[in-house]
Amino acid sequence: MNQGLKDRLRRLLALGGVEVAPGERWNWRLTPRFFALAAGAFVFFLVANVGLIKYSESPQFCNSCHIMEPYYKAWKHSKHAGVACIECHYPPAANVGEFRSLLYKKYQNLSQVAKYVTRTYNSKPFAVVEDASCLRSGCHSTRLLEGKIMAKTGVKFDHRPHLADKRRGRQLRCTSCHAQMVMGNHMEVTYDTCFLCHFKDMGEGRELKPLAGCVGCHEVPAKKIKIGNMTYDHREFVTKRGVSCLNCHMDIVAGKGEASKDRCFTCHNDQEKMARFDDIPFIHEQHVTVKSVACFHCHQEIRHGSTVPKDVLPPPGKPLPEAPPEGWHGPSVKFDCGICHTGKHDAPLAFYSGRAAERFGLAPMPSPMFLADVDCAACHYEASARKGDPKGSTTKASHEACVKCHGPTFQGLFEETRGELAKTLDKLDAKRGAAEKALAASALGDKERKRWGAALAKAGRDLEFLRAGRGEHNIYLAASAIAQVDSSLGAAHSATGGDGAELADLPLVSGSFCATMCHQKAGVKVPPDTVRHKGKAMPHAMHVEAAAGACRKCHELGGHKSVPLKKGVEREVCSECHAP
Repeated sequence: MNQGLKDRLRRLLALGGVEVAPGERWNWRLTPRFFALAAGAFVFFLVANVGLIKYSESPQFCNSCHIMEPYYKAWKHSKHAGVACIECHYPPAANVGEFRSLLYKKYQNLSQVAKYVTRTYNSKPFAVVEDASCLRSGCHSTRLLEGKIMAKTGVKFDHRPHLADKRRGRQLRCTSCHAQMVMGNHMEVTYDTCFLCHFKDMGEGRELKPLAGCVGCHEVPAKKIKIGNMTYDHREFVTKRGVSCLNCHMDIVAGKGEASKDRCFTCHNDQEKMARFDDIPFIHEQHVTVKSVACFHCHQEIRHGSTVPKDVLPPPGKPLPEAPPEGWHGPSVKFDCGICHTGKHDAPLAFYSGRAAERFGLAPMPSPMFLADVDCAACHYEASARKGDPKGSTTKASHEACVKCHGPTFQGLFEETRGELAKTLDKLDAKRGAAEKALAASALGDKERKRWGAALAKAGRDLEFLRAGRGEHNIYLAASAIAQVDSSLGAAHSATGGDGAELADLPLVSGSFCATMCHQKAGVKVPPDTVRHKGKAMPHAMHVEAAAGACRKCHELGGHKSVPLKKGVEREVCSECHAP
Protein backbone atom coordinates (compact mmCIF):
# COMPACT_ATOMS: atom_id res chain seq x y z
CA MET A 1 0.00 0.00 0.00
CA ASN A 2 1.55 3.34 -0.98
CA GLN A 3 2.09 6.08 1.53
CA GLY A 4 -0.62 8.41 0.13
CA LEU A 5 -3.30 5.79 0.51
CA LYS A 6 -2.14 5.00 4.04
CA ASP A 7 -2.34 8.65 5.01
CA ARG A 8 -5.87 8.98 3.67
CA LEU A 9 -6.95 5.87 5.56
CA ARG A 10 -5.39 7.21 8.79
CA ARG A 11 -7.31 10.46 8.40
CA LEU A 12 -10.56 8.57 7.78
CA LEU A 13 -10.08 6.41 10.88
CA ALA A 14 -9.25 9.49 12.89
CA LEU A 15 -12.65 10.92 12.00
CA GLY A 16 -14.16 7.80 13.55
CA GLY A 17 -12.11 8.13 16.73
CA VAL A 18 -9.38 5.58 15.86
CA GLU A 19 -5.87 7.09 16.04
CA VAL A 20 -3.15 5.27 14.03
CA ALA A 21 0.55 6.14 14.65
CA PRO A 22 2.84 6.93 11.61
CA GLY A 23 5.14 4.22 10.45
CA GLU A 24 5.11 0.84 8.82
CA ARG A 25 3.36 -0.87 11.65
CA TRP A 26 -0.29 -0.13 12.48
CA ASN A 27 -0.24 1.05 16.03
CA TRP A 28 -3.67 2.39 16.96
CA ARG A 29 -5.71 3.45 19.92
CA LEU A 30 -9.34 4.43 20.53
CA THR A 31 -9.94 8.05 21.34
CA PRO A 32 -12.88 9.55 23.31
CA ARG A 33 -14.42 10.48 19.98
CA PHE A 34 -14.79 6.80 19.06
CA PHE A 35 -16.69 6.05 22.27
CA ALA A 36 -18.88 9.11 21.78
CA LEU A 37 -19.71 8.11 18.20
CA ALA A 38 -20.33 4.48 19.21
CA ALA A 39 -22.63 5.56 22.02
CA GLY A 40 -24.47 7.88 19.64
CA ALA A 41 -24.87 5.11 17.03
CA PHE A 42 -26.15 2.72 19.69
CA VAL A 43 -28.68 5.26 20.92
CA PHE A 44 -29.76 5.96 17.33
CA PHE A 45 -30.13 2.22 16.70
CA LEU A 46 -32.32 1.84 19.78
CA VAL A 47 -34.44 4.86 18.96
CA ALA A 48 -34.82 3.79 15.34
CA ASN A 49 -35.86 0.28 16.31
CA VAL A 50 -38.32 1.51 18.90
CA GLY A 51 -39.74 3.89 16.30
CA LEU A 52 -39.99 1.14 13.70
CA ILE A 53 -41.61 -1.16 16.23
CA LYS A 54 -44.14 1.48 17.16
CA TYR A 55 -44.80 2.33 13.54
CA SER A 56 -45.25 -1.33 12.62
CA GLU A 57 -47.90 -1.52 15.34
CA SER A 58 -49.80 1.48 14.01
CA PRO A 59 -52.79 1.39 11.65
CA GLN A 60 -50.83 3.61 9.25
CA PHE A 61 -48.37 0.74 8.74
CA CYS A 62 -51.27 -1.56 7.88
CA ASN A 63 -52.56 0.99 5.41
CA SER A 64 -49.20 1.07 3.59
CA CYS A 65 -50.42 -2.06 1.79
CA HIS A 66 -52.96 -0.97 -0.84
CA ILE A 67 -55.30 -3.92 -0.29
CA MET A 68 -55.88 -2.71 3.27
CA GLU A 69 -57.22 0.70 2.27
CA PRO A 70 -60.97 -0.12 2.52
CA TYR A 71 -60.44 -1.80 5.90
CA TYR A 72 -58.38 1.15 7.12
CA LYS A 73 -61.07 3.63 6.07
CA ALA A 74 -63.77 1.57 7.75
CA TRP A 75 -61.70 1.44 10.96
CA LYS A 76 -60.92 5.17 10.82
CA HIS A 77 -64.60 6.10 10.84
CA SER A 78 -65.69 3.47 13.35
CA LYS A 79 -66.11 3.48 17.13
CA HIS A 80 -62.77 1.66 17.38
CA ALA A 81 -60.82 4.41 15.65
CA GLY A 82 -58.79 4.99 18.84
CA VAL A 83 -57.76 1.33 19.10
CA ALA A 84 -54.78 0.08 17.08
CA CYS A 85 -55.36 -2.86 14.75
CA ILE A 86 -52.95 -5.17 16.59
CA GLU A 87 -54.85 -4.70 19.85
CA CYS A 88 -57.70 -6.71 18.39
CA HIS A 89 -56.15 -8.82 15.65
CA TYR A 90 -53.31 -10.27 17.76
CA PRO A 91 -53.76 -12.22 21.02
CA PRO A 92 -53.71 -9.99 24.12
CA ALA A 93 -50.48 -10.00 26.12
CA ALA A 94 -52.34 -11.23 29.20
CA ASN A 95 -52.93 -14.53 27.41
CA VAL A 96 -49.41 -15.25 26.08
CA GLY A 97 -47.14 -12.93 28.07
CA GLU A 98 -45.70 -9.54 27.17
CA PHE A 99 -42.50 -10.77 25.54
CA ARG A 100 -44.10 -13.58 23.56
CA SER A 101 -46.84 -11.19 22.47
CA LEU A 102 -44.23 -8.71 21.23
CA LEU A 103 -42.31 -11.40 19.33
CA TYR A 104 -45.53 -12.71 17.79
CA LYS A 105 -46.50 -9.25 16.64
CA LYS A 106 -43.06 -8.62 15.12
CA TYR A 107 -43.06 -11.95 13.37
CA GLN A 108 -46.49 -11.25 11.91
CA ASN A 109 -45.49 -7.74 10.84
CA LEU A 110 -42.33 -8.96 9.11
CA SER A 111 -44.19 -11.79 7.42
CA GLN A 112 -46.76 -9.34 6.11
CA VAL A 113 -43.99 -7.10 4.75
CA ALA A 114 -42.30 -10.10 3.12
CA LYS A 115 -45.55 -11.20 1.50
CA TYR A 116 -46.18 -7.68 0.24
CA VAL A 117 -42.67 -7.30 -1.22
CA THR A 118 -42.73 -10.73 -2.85
CA ARG A 119 -46.31 -10.27 -4.05
CA THR A 120 -47.44 -13.50 -2.39
CA TYR A 121 -50.21 -11.91 -0.32
CA ASN A 122 -53.89 -12.76 -0.67
CA SER A 123 -56.05 -10.07 -2.24
CA LYS A 124 -58.81 -11.05 0.24
CA PRO A 125 -57.10 -10.80 3.63
CA PHE A 126 -58.58 -12.91 6.40
CA ALA A 127 -58.12 -11.96 10.03
CA VAL A 128 -59.23 -13.59 13.27
CA VAL A 129 -60.24 -11.55 16.30
CA GLU A 130 -60.27 -13.67 19.43
CA ASP A 131 -62.93 -13.23 22.08
CA ALA A 132 -60.17 -12.47 24.58
CA SER A 133 -59.27 -9.36 22.60
CA CYS A 134 -62.81 -8.04 22.93
CA LEU A 135 -63.37 -9.06 26.55
CA ARG A 136 -60.04 -7.80 27.90
CA SER A 137 -59.88 -5.33 30.75
CA GLY A 138 -60.53 -1.78 29.64
CA CYS A 139 -62.55 -2.87 26.58
CA HIS A 140 -65.67 -4.98 26.92
CA SER A 141 -64.77 -6.95 30.02
CA THR A 142 -68.19 -6.34 31.62
CA ARG A 143 -70.23 -7.18 28.54
CA LEU A 144 -71.22 -10.64 29.80
CA LEU A 145 -72.42 -9.18 33.10
CA GLU A 146 -74.76 -6.57 31.64
CA GLY A 147 -77.73 -8.87 31.13
CA LYS A 148 -80.32 -7.91 28.55
CA ILE A 149 -79.62 -4.72 26.68
CA MET A 150 -81.68 -2.83 24.10
CA ALA A 151 -79.99 -2.17 20.78
CA LYS A 152 -80.60 1.04 18.86
CA THR A 153 -82.85 -0.94 16.52
CA GLY A 154 -85.14 -1.84 19.44
CA VAL A 155 -83.94 -5.46 19.63
CA LYS A 156 -83.39 -7.09 23.03
CA PHE A 157 -80.12 -8.96 23.41
CA ASP A 158 -78.13 -10.76 26.10
CA HIS A 159 -74.46 -11.50 25.35
CA ARG A 160 -73.97 -14.16 28.03
CA PRO A 161 -76.11 -17.01 26.65
CA HIS A 162 -74.82 -16.36 23.13
CA LEU A 163 -71.15 -16.65 24.14
CA ALA A 164 -71.24 -18.86 27.22
CA ASP A 165 -73.57 -21.55 25.85
CA LYS A 166 -73.83 -23.28 22.51
CA ARG A 167 -76.61 -21.92 20.33
CA ARG A 168 -78.26 -24.52 18.09
CA GLY A 169 -75.17 -26.68 18.70
CA ARG A 170 -72.72 -23.94 17.59
CA GLN A 171 -70.23 -22.19 19.84
CA LEU A 172 -70.43 -18.55 18.76
CA ARG A 173 -67.64 -16.00 18.91
CA CYS A 174 -67.85 -12.22 19.25
CA THR A 175 -67.15 -11.89 15.54
CA SER A 176 -70.01 -14.26 14.71
CA CYS A 177 -72.32 -11.26 15.09
CA HIS A 178 -69.89 -8.32 14.98
CA ALA A 179 -68.56 -8.29 11.45
CA GLN A 180 -65.05 -7.10 10.74
CA MET A 181 -66.25 -4.98 7.84
CA VAL A 182 -69.83 -4.55 6.72
CA MET A 183 -70.95 -1.75 4.38
CA GLY A 184 -68.16 0.55 5.51
CA ASN A 185 -68.60 -0.20 9.22
CA HIS A 186 -65.93 -1.89 11.29
CA MET A 187 -66.87 -4.49 13.92
CA GLU A 188 -70.54 -3.51 13.81
CA VAL A 189 -73.37 -5.95 14.44
CA THR A 190 -74.31 -7.92 11.34
CA TYR A 191 -78.00 -8.54 11.86
CA ASP A 192 -78.08 -10.89 8.89
CA THR A 193 -76.20 -13.35 11.07
CA CYS A 194 -78.93 -13.08 13.71
CA PHE A 195 -81.59 -13.71 11.08
CA LEU A 196 -79.77 -16.77 9.80
CA CYS A 197 -79.60 -18.33 13.25
CA HIS A 198 -83.09 -17.40 14.37
CA PHE A 199 -84.98 -18.24 11.16
CA LYS A 200 -83.13 -20.96 9.26
CA ASP A 201 -85.11 -24.22 9.22
CA MET A 202 -87.68 -22.73 11.62
CA GLY A 203 -90.64 -23.07 9.24
CA GLU A 204 -92.32 -20.79 6.73
CA GLY A 205 -95.52 -18.74 6.54
CA ARG A 206 -98.03 -19.63 9.24
CA GLU A 207 -95.72 -22.42 10.47
CA LEU A 208 -92.82 -20.06 11.19
CA LYS A 209 -91.55 -20.49 14.75
CA PRO A 210 -88.48 -18.27 15.11
CA LEU A 211 -85.90 -19.12 17.72
CA ALA A 212 -86.88 -17.36 21.00
CA GLY A 213 -90.13 -16.19 19.38
CA CYS A 214 -90.97 -12.65 18.28
CA VAL A 215 -91.12 -11.20 21.80
CA GLY A 216 -87.79 -12.82 22.63
CA CYS A 217 -86.16 -10.04 20.60
CA HIS A 218 -88.86 -7.39 20.24
CA GLU A 219 -90.76 -5.58 22.97
CA VAL A 220 -94.50 -5.42 22.50
CA PRO A 221 -95.00 -1.79 21.36
CA ALA A 222 -96.46 0.28 24.18
CA LYS A 223 -97.31 3.18 21.93
CA LYS A 224 -100.67 3.10 20.19
CA ILE A 225 -100.50 3.33 16.43
CA LYS A 226 -103.00 4.89 14.05
CA ILE A 227 -103.64 3.29 10.69
CA GLY A 228 -106.25 4.98 8.56
CA ASN A 229 -109.02 5.97 10.97
CA MET A 230 -108.34 3.14 13.40
CA THR A 231 -106.14 3.15 16.50
CA TYR A 232 -104.39 -0.07 17.49
CA ASP A 233 -102.74 -1.10 20.75
CA HIS A 234 -100.44 -4.10 20.34
CA ARG A 235 -100.77 -4.93 24.03
CA GLU A 236 -104.50 -5.47 23.63
CA PHE A 237 -103.92 -8.12 20.96
CA VAL A 238 -100.60 -9.74 21.90
CA THR A 239 -100.63 -9.56 25.71
CA LYS A 240 -104.31 -9.76 26.62
CA ARG A 241 -105.74 -11.86 23.81
CA GLY A 242 -102.64 -13.88 22.98
CA VAL A 243 -102.87 -13.12 19.26
CA SER A 244 -99.76 -14.28 17.40
CA CYS A 245 -97.66 -11.60 15.76
CA LEU A 246 -97.79 -13.69 12.57
CA ASN A 247 -101.52 -13.11 12.29
CA CYS A 248 -100.78 -9.60 11.05
CA HIS A 249 -97.08 -9.54 10.22
CA MET A 250 -96.46 -12.08 7.49
CA ASP A 251 -93.83 -12.21 4.74
CA ILE A 252 -91.36 -10.82 7.25
CA VAL A 253 -88.75 -13.46 6.42
CA ALA A 254 -87.31 -13.96 2.94
CA GLY A 255 -84.68 -16.51 1.98
CA LYS A 256 -83.72 -19.92 3.32
CA GLY A 257 -80.06 -19.39 4.18
CA GLU A 258 -78.87 -22.36 2.14
CA ALA A 259 -75.14 -23.16 2.00
CA SER A 260 -74.20 -24.43 -1.45
CA LYS A 261 -71.09 -26.48 -2.11
CA ASP A 262 -70.00 -24.03 -4.80
CA ARG A 263 -69.09 -21.47 -2.15
CA CYS A 264 -66.54 -23.84 -0.61
CA PHE A 265 -64.33 -23.57 -3.68
CA THR A 266 -63.71 -19.89 -2.93
CA CYS A 267 -61.35 -21.01 -0.16
CA HIS A 268 -60.77 -24.75 -0.61
CA ASN A 269 -59.49 -26.87 -3.47
CA ASP A 270 -58.63 -29.91 -1.36
CA GLN A 271 -60.76 -32.94 -2.17
CA GLU A 272 -60.21 -34.36 1.32
CA LYS A 273 -61.72 -31.24 2.90
CA MET A 274 -64.58 -31.14 0.43
CA ALA A 275 -65.46 -34.71 1.35
CA ARG A 276 -66.54 -33.46 4.79
CA PHE A 277 -69.10 -31.03 3.38
CA ASP A 278 -72.01 -32.92 4.95
CA ASP A 279 -70.35 -33.16 8.37
CA ILE A 280 -72.29 -30.16 9.69
CA PRO A 281 -71.00 -30.17 13.32
CA PHE A 282 -67.38 -30.36 12.12
CA ILE A 283 -67.92 -27.66 9.49
CA HIS A 284 -69.39 -25.24 12.04
CA GLU A 285 -66.76 -26.06 14.66
CA GLN A 286 -63.95 -25.26 12.23
CA HIS A 287 -65.50 -22.23 10.56
CA VAL A 288 -67.54 -20.58 13.31
CA THR A 289 -65.66 -21.47 16.50
CA VAL A 290 -62.04 -21.93 15.38
CA LYS A 291 -61.68 -19.60 12.41
CA SER A 292 -64.49 -17.09 13.05
CA VAL A 293 -65.52 -17.20 9.39
CA ALA A 294 -68.50 -14.94 8.73
CA CYS A 295 -71.68 -16.96 8.22
CA PHE A 296 -72.38 -15.38 4.84
CA HIS A 297 -69.14 -16.60 3.34
CA CYS A 298 -71.04 -19.89 3.16
CA HIS A 299 -74.75 -19.20 3.63
CA GLN A 300 -77.15 -17.27 1.46
CA GLU A 301 -78.78 -14.25 3.04
CA ILE A 302 -82.00 -14.36 5.05
CA ARG A 303 -83.82 -11.03 5.19
CA HIS A 304 -86.15 -10.01 7.98
CA GLY A 305 -88.41 -7.00 8.29
CA SER A 306 -91.64 -5.50 7.07
CA THR A 307 -92.13 -5.52 3.31
CA VAL A 308 -95.23 -3.36 3.34
CA PRO A 309 -94.65 -0.07 1.47
CA LYS A 310 -96.37 3.10 2.57
CA ASP A 311 -98.94 4.83 0.41
CA VAL A 312 -99.81 1.77 -1.63
CA LEU A 313 -103.01 3.44 -2.81
CA PRO A 314 -103.35 6.80 -4.56
CA PRO A 315 -105.09 9.66 -2.74
CA PRO A 316 -108.89 9.79 -2.85
CA GLY A 317 -110.14 11.04 -6.18
CA LYS A 318 -106.99 10.01 -8.05
CA PRO A 319 -107.29 7.19 -10.61
CA LEU A 320 -105.73 3.84 -9.89
CA PRO A 321 -102.82 2.80 -12.13
CA GLU A 322 -103.47 0.13 -14.74
CA ALA A 323 -101.01 -2.16 -12.98
CA PRO A 324 -100.27 -2.38 -9.24
CA PRO A 325 -97.47 0.00 -8.23
CA GLU A 326 -94.00 -1.34 -7.68
CA GLY A 327 -93.75 -2.78 -4.19
CA TRP A 328 -97.48 -3.49 -4.00
CA HIS A 329 -97.95 -5.80 -1.05
CA GLY A 330 -101.55 -6.63 -0.31
CA PRO A 331 -102.30 -9.55 1.94
CA SER A 332 -99.43 -11.99 2.23
CA VAL A 333 -100.55 -14.34 -0.53
CA LYS A 334 -97.91 -16.77 -1.71
CA PHE A 335 -98.21 -17.13 -5.47
CA ASP A 336 -96.17 -20.34 -5.71
CA CYS A 337 -99.22 -22.14 -7.14
CA GLY A 338 -99.79 -19.42 -9.75
CA ILE A 339 -98.04 -21.37 -12.51
CA CYS A 340 -101.16 -23.50 -12.89
CA HIS A 341 -103.80 -21.92 -10.66
CA THR A 342 -103.79 -18.47 -12.22
CA GLY A 343 -105.59 -15.73 -10.31
CA LYS A 344 -107.44 -18.04 -7.90
CA HIS A 345 -107.47 -15.35 -5.24
CA ASP A 346 -107.55 -12.24 -7.41
CA ALA A 347 -111.14 -11.31 -6.60
CA PRO A 348 -110.85 -11.68 -2.77
CA LEU A 349 -107.54 -9.79 -2.93
CA ALA A 350 -109.18 -7.02 -4.98
CA PHE A 351 -111.94 -6.62 -2.39
CA TYR A 352 -109.63 -6.85 0.64
CA SER A 353 -107.17 -4.33 -0.77
CA GLY A 354 -109.94 -2.04 -2.04
CA ARG A 355 -108.81 -2.18 -5.65
CA ALA A 356 -112.17 -3.67 -6.68
CA ALA A 357 -113.62 -0.17 -6.15
CA GLU A 358 -112.24 0.77 -9.55
CA ARG A 359 -114.56 -1.75 -11.23
CA PHE A 360 -117.59 -0.01 -9.74
CA GLY A 361 -116.36 3.55 -10.36
CA LEU A 362 -115.77 4.13 -6.65
CA ALA A 363 -112.85 5.72 -4.84
CA PRO A 364 -110.28 3.25 -3.41
CA MET A 365 -111.78 1.69 -0.30
CA PRO A 366 -109.31 -0.73 1.40
CA SER A 367 -110.51 -2.83 4.29
CA PRO A 368 -109.37 -1.43 7.67
CA MET A 369 -107.71 -4.78 8.33
CA PHE A 370 -105.79 -4.53 5.06
CA LEU A 371 -104.49 -1.09 6.07
CA ALA A 372 -103.39 -2.63 9.38
CA ASP A 373 -101.52 -5.33 7.42
CA VAL A 374 -103.64 -8.13 8.86
CA ASP A 375 -102.66 -11.23 6.95
CA CYS A 376 -104.98 -13.82 5.43
CA ALA A 377 -103.80 -16.29 8.08
CA ALA A 378 -105.37 -14.14 10.79
CA CYS A 379 -108.82 -15.43 9.74
CA HIS A 380 -107.94 -18.47 7.62
CA TYR A 381 -106.53 -20.83 10.21
CA GLU A 382 -109.14 -23.57 10.46
CA ALA A 383 -107.96 -26.71 8.65
CA SER A 384 -110.56 -28.21 6.33
CA ALA A 385 -111.73 -31.80 6.47
CA ARG A 386 -109.54 -32.51 3.44
CA LYS A 387 -106.32 -32.16 5.41
CA GLY A 388 -103.99 -34.92 4.29
CA ASP A 389 -105.82 -35.37 1.02
CA PRO A 390 -103.26 -35.94 -1.78
CA LYS A 391 -105.14 -33.32 -3.81
CA GLY A 392 -104.35 -30.73 -1.16
CA SER A 393 -106.35 -28.97 1.50
CA THR A 394 -107.66 -25.50 2.20
CA THR A 395 -107.35 -23.48 5.36
CA LYS A 396 -110.79 -22.00 5.91
CA ALA A 397 -111.80 -18.76 7.56
CA SER A 398 -113.10 -19.28 11.08
CA HIS A 399 -115.80 -17.27 12.83
CA GLU A 400 -113.66 -17.50 15.95
CA ALA A 401 -111.13 -15.17 14.31
CA CYS A 402 -113.41 -12.20 14.98
CA VAL A 403 -113.71 -13.14 18.63
CA LYS A 404 -110.00 -13.81 18.96
CA CYS A 405 -109.09 -10.25 18.05
CA HIS A 406 -112.19 -8.20 18.83
CA GLY A 407 -113.62 -9.96 21.86
CA PRO A 408 -116.79 -11.94 22.65
CA THR A 409 -119.15 -9.17 21.51
CA PHE A 410 -118.27 -10.14 17.92
CA GLN A 411 -119.50 -13.70 18.37
CA GLY A 412 -121.64 -14.67 15.38
CA LEU A 413 -120.83 -11.53 13.38
CA PHE A 414 -118.99 -13.41 10.64
CA GLU A 415 -121.85 -15.82 9.97
CA GLU A 416 -124.42 -13.02 10.04
CA THR A 417 -122.38 -10.92 7.59
CA ARG A 418 -121.85 -13.80 5.18
CA GLY A 419 -125.50 -14.80 5.44
CA GLU A 420 -126.74 -11.24 4.80
CA LEU A 421 -124.45 -10.98 1.76
CA ALA A 422 -125.72 -14.25 0.30
CA LYS A 423 -129.37 -13.25 0.87
CA THR A 424 -128.86 -9.81 -0.70
CA LEU A 425 -127.04 -11.20 -3.75
CA ASP A 426 -129.77 -13.80 -4.29
CA LYS A 427 -132.43 -11.08 -4.23
CA LEU A 428 -130.41 -8.95 -6.64
CA ASP A 429 -130.09 -11.95 -8.96
CA ALA A 430 -133.85 -12.39 -8.87
CA LYS A 431 -134.34 -8.68 -9.55
CA ARG A 432 -131.95 -8.90 -12.50
CA GLY A 433 -133.84 -11.93 -13.87
CA ALA A 434 -137.12 -10.03 -13.61
CA ALA A 435 -135.56 -7.06 -15.43
CA GLU A 436 -134.39 -9.32 -18.27
CA LYS A 437 -137.91 -10.71 -18.67
CA ALA A 438 -139.36 -7.18 -18.61
CA LEU A 439 -136.85 -6.09 -21.25
CA ALA A 440 -137.74 -9.02 -23.49
CA ALA A 441 -141.45 -8.15 -23.24
CA SER A 442 -140.98 -4.40 -23.59
CA ALA A 443 -141.74 -2.32 -26.67
CA LEU A 444 -138.42 -0.48 -26.57
CA GLY A 445 -136.56 0.22 -29.78
CA ASP A 446 -133.42 -1.64 -30.77
CA LYS A 447 -131.08 1.07 -29.50
CA GLU A 448 -132.69 1.25 -26.07
CA ARG A 449 -133.05 -2.51 -25.90
CA LYS A 450 -129.33 -2.88 -26.63
CA ARG A 451 -128.45 -0.22 -24.06
CA TRP A 452 -130.42 -1.83 -21.23
CA GLY A 453 -129.35 -5.29 -22.26
CA ALA A 454 -125.70 -4.21 -21.83
CA ALA A 455 -126.56 -2.65 -18.44
CA LEU A 456 -128.18 -5.88 -17.23
CA ALA A 457 -125.25 -7.94 -18.52
CA LYS A 458 -122.86 -5.73 -16.57
CA ALA A 459 -125.04 -6.09 -13.45
CA GLY A 460 -124.78 -9.86 -13.87
CA ARG A 461 -121.00 -9.71 -14.12
CA ASP A 462 -120.84 -7.42 -11.09
CA LEU A 463 -122.92 -9.85 -9.04
CA GLU A 464 -120.68 -12.69 -10.13
CA PHE A 465 -117.64 -10.64 -9.12
CA LEU A 466 -119.19 -9.89 -5.73
CA ARG A 467 -119.69 -13.60 -5.13
CA ALA A 468 -116.19 -14.51 -6.32
CA GLY A 469 -114.64 -11.76 -4.21
CA ARG A 470 -116.48 -12.88 -1.08
CA GLY A 471 -117.75 -9.49 -0.01
CA GLU A 472 -117.08 -10.33 3.66
CA HIS A 473 -113.41 -9.52 2.91
CA ASN A 474 -114.45 -5.86 2.71
CA ILE A 475 -118.08 -5.33 3.70
CA TYR A 476 -117.87 -1.55 3.18
CA LEU A 477 -116.82 -1.88 -0.45
CA ALA A 478 -119.25 -4.76 -1.01
CA ALA A 479 -122.16 -2.71 0.35
CA SER A 480 -121.31 0.27 -1.85
CA ALA A 481 -121.06 -2.00 -4.91
CA ILE A 482 -124.37 -3.68 -4.01
CA ALA A 483 -126.10 -0.29 -3.75
CA GLN A 484 -124.82 0.59 -7.22
CA VAL A 485 -126.04 -2.69 -8.73
CA ASP A 486 -129.45 -2.23 -7.09
CA SER A 487 -129.68 1.31 -8.44
CA SER A 488 -128.77 0.08 -11.93
CA LEU A 489 -131.41 -2.68 -11.79
CA GLY A 490 -134.00 -0.22 -10.50
CA ALA A 491 -133.32 2.08 -13.47
CA ALA A 492 -133.66 -0.88 -15.86
CA HIS A 493 -137.06 -1.79 -14.39
CA SER A 494 -138.21 1.80 -14.69
CA ALA A 495 -137.14 1.93 -18.35
CA THR A 496 -138.72 -1.40 -19.29
CA GLY A 497 -141.90 -1.09 -17.22
CA GLY A 498 -140.89 -4.01 -15.04
CA ASP A 499 -142.00 -4.50 -11.47
CA GLY A 500 -138.76 -5.35 -9.69
CA ALA A 501 -138.67 -5.98 -5.96
CA GLU A 502 -137.87 -2.97 -3.85
CA LEU A 503 -134.75 -3.82 -1.82
CA ALA A 504 -134.16 -0.48 -0.10
CA ASP A 505 -134.94 -2.00 3.29
CA LEU A 506 -132.02 -4.46 3.10
CA PRO A 507 -129.13 -3.32 5.37
CA LEU A 508 -126.48 -3.61 2.65
CA VAL A 509 -128.59 -1.55 0.24
CA SER A 510 -129.82 1.09 2.68
CA GLY A 511 -126.44 1.47 4.37
CA SER A 512 -127.73 0.58 7.82
CA PHE A 513 -125.55 -2.54 7.99
CA CYS A 514 -122.95 -0.79 10.17
CA ALA A 515 -125.54 -0.10 12.85
CA THR A 516 -127.62 -3.26 12.61
CA MET A 517 -124.93 -5.87 11.97
CA CYS A 518 -121.96 -4.58 13.95
CA HIS A 519 -122.50 -1.61 16.24
CA GLN A 520 -125.29 -3.20 18.22
CA LYS A 521 -123.14 -6.25 18.90
CA ALA A 522 -120.15 -4.11 19.80
CA GLY A 523 -122.19 -2.06 22.26
CA VAL A 524 -122.11 1.16 20.23
CA LYS A 525 -125.17 3.40 20.71
CA VAL A 526 -127.08 3.32 17.39
CA PRO A 527 -128.31 5.59 16.21
CA PRO A 528 -127.05 8.45 18.41
CA ASP A 529 -129.85 10.62 19.71
CA THR A 530 -128.26 13.84 18.47
CA VAL A 531 -125.31 14.92 16.32
CA ARG A 532 -123.69 18.31 15.78
CA HIS A 533 -124.30 19.90 12.40
CA LYS A 534 -123.12 23.44 11.68
CA GLY A 535 -122.80 24.12 15.38
CA LYS A 536 -126.31 22.95 16.23
CA ALA A 537 -127.64 19.78 17.83
CA MET A 538 -129.66 17.82 15.29
CA PRO A 539 -132.08 15.06 16.39
CA HIS A 540 -130.32 12.28 14.50
CA ALA A 541 -132.43 9.37 15.78
CA MET A 542 -135.62 11.08 14.62
CA HIS A 543 -134.22 11.58 11.11
CA VAL A 544 -133.06 7.95 10.93
CA GLU A 545 -136.57 6.83 11.82
CA ALA A 546 -138.11 9.17 9.24
CA ALA A 547 -135.75 7.78 6.57
CA ALA A 548 -136.66 4.21 7.56
CA GLY A 549 -133.02 3.51 8.39
CA ALA A 550 -131.79 4.39 4.89
CA CYS A 551 -128.45 5.92 5.84
CA ARG A 552 -127.53 6.39 2.17
CA LYS A 553 -130.31 8.93 1.80
CA CYS A 554 -128.11 11.51 3.52
CA HIS A 555 -124.65 9.96 3.75
CA GLU A 556 -121.92 8.74 1.44
CA LEU A 557 -120.62 5.46 2.86
CA GLY A 558 -116.91 5.42 2.10
CA GLY A 559 -115.64 2.89 4.61
CA HIS A 560 -115.28 2.37 8.31
CA LYS A 561 -116.08 5.58 10.21
CA SER A 562 -116.21 7.41 6.89
CA VAL A 563 -119.80 8.61 6.42
CA PRO A 564 -119.69 12.19 5.11
CA LEU A 565 -122.92 13.97 4.12
CA LYS A 566 -123.78 13.82 0.46
CA LYS A 567 -123.15 16.93 -1.57
CA GLY A 568 -126.30 18.99 -1.87
CA VAL A 569 -128.04 17.00 0.88
CA GLU A 570 -129.58 20.14 2.37
CA ARG A 571 -131.02 21.20 -0.97
CA GLU A 572 -132.22 17.76 -2.07
CA VAL A 573 -133.16 16.02 1.19
CA CYS A 574 -133.53 18.54 4.02
CA SER A 575 -135.69 20.83 1.88
CA GLU A 576 -138.33 18.10 1.68
CA CYS A 577 -139.32 19.00 5.24
CA HIS A 578 -137.52 22.22 6.01
CA ALA A 579 -138.01 25.61 4.36
CA PRO A 580 -134.79 26.93 2.79
